[in-house]
Amino acid sequence: MTDHQNETRAAYDGVVALYASLFADRLEGQPFARAMIGTFAELVRATGNPRAADVGCGPGHLTAMLHELGLDASGFDLSPGMVDHARRAHPALRFQEARMETLPVEDGALGGILAHYSMIHTPPEELPELLAEQVRVLAPGGLLLVSFFGTDGPEPVRFDHKVTPAYSWPVDLLAALLADAGLVPFARLIHDPASERGFLDAHLLARRP
Repeated sequence: MTDHQNETRAAYDGVVALYASLFADRLEGQPFARAMIGTFAELVRATGNPRAADVGCGPGHLTAMLHELGLDASGFDLSPGMVDHARRAHPALRFQEARMETLPVEDGALGGILAHYSMIHTPPEELPELLAEQVRVLAPGGLLLVSFFGTDGPEPVRFDHKVTPAYSWPVDLLAALLADAGLVPFARLIHDPASERGFLDAHLLARRP
C-alpha cells in the first residue's frame, strides 16, 4: 500500500466507534444523498443484476441501506476496524477488507458500485487507477454513484478532513475523469453543504457502456 493508504487505514481504525455513531442515522438528515442512493438502487435493479459493492463502506450503514433497497450488497473497506464493526453491526451482510484499487471481485460482475465520499482521500494523480478498477468490475450497463465534496475552482483542493487529509473536486473535472475511465456520466446533483466545511456536496451517476 502507498503511504497515504497506510495513513488513511490507521486514521479510520482510530475512530471506528465515533464514526459509526455519527452515521448511525443512515442519512436521515441528508435528503439529497438519500434520493441519489435510492435512484441508484432503482437503476441497478433495472439492469437485472442486483449485485452491488459499497466501496469504502466504513461501518456498513449504507451497505445495509442498499440491501434494504433490494440490492445484493457487499461492503469493502481499507480499515480492518471498520470491517470488523460492520460485520458485528450487520451480521447478515458480507464485508471484506480491500483496497478500492484492487477489489476482490471478478471482471464484469457488478450491477452497481456506491462510492459515498470514499474516493476523497485518494490523491488526484492516483484516481485514474482507482476508477479503472471500478470499471473492471462493473458489468456492461452497470452503474457507479460517486459522492464527494465539490469545489468551484479549476483544480482539486486538498483540505484537512477531520479523520485524514482529503480532496474536494470540481464537478466537471471529476466527470471528465469518469469519462476517461470508460464510463458515461449521465446525472449529477450539486447542493449546498450538509456540514460546516463549506464545500458543495456533489453526486455523479455514471454508466458503463
